[in-house]
Amino acid sequence: MKFIENLEEAETFDQLKSKIVKYILYKKRSEQEVRQKFCNEDENLLEDIIAYLKEAGYIDDKAYIEKSIKEFMTLKNLSIKEISYKICQKGIDKNLVDTYISQNKEMMLQYEINSAKKLILKKMNDYEIAEIKNGLYKKGFLSETVNIAFDEVENES
Repeated sequence: MKFIENLEEAETFDQLKSKIVKYILYKKRSEQEVRQKFCNEDENLLEDIIAYLKEAGYIDDKAYIEKSIKEFMTLKNLSIKEISYKICQKGIDKNLVDTYISQNKEMMLQYEINSAKKLILKKMNDYEIAEIKNGLYKKGFLSETVNIAFDEVENES
């Protein structure tokens, strides 16, 4: 972060920083989302503010990944592949996402099985098993988790 040379520059810095902090506090944002939203601002000033906010912990892509995955797990029935894709769309480095998923593999696989089960139960009365399986494969579900989900659904019936 460079040294702010005058009062006007300091005021501009504070105003933009306040805008960005409000944007981030409204909903957790990735670094890329902040860059896109404020792309029309002074580039050097934006870089300084982003560096400041990263250091202060307001922008943290690893925390963003964790929060997003927990949100998806609570609200949606997605495959691991779909989750990864949705997070990468927000400008998060794919390696960071893959690392989180591999470090939490058991939890992620169990979530994928449960998601597949919910989708199977939802579609069971309207579609053939082969159609349901193909639909799940197209959504990125692993064949292993689809088979486990079908076995669990059959055992519960």
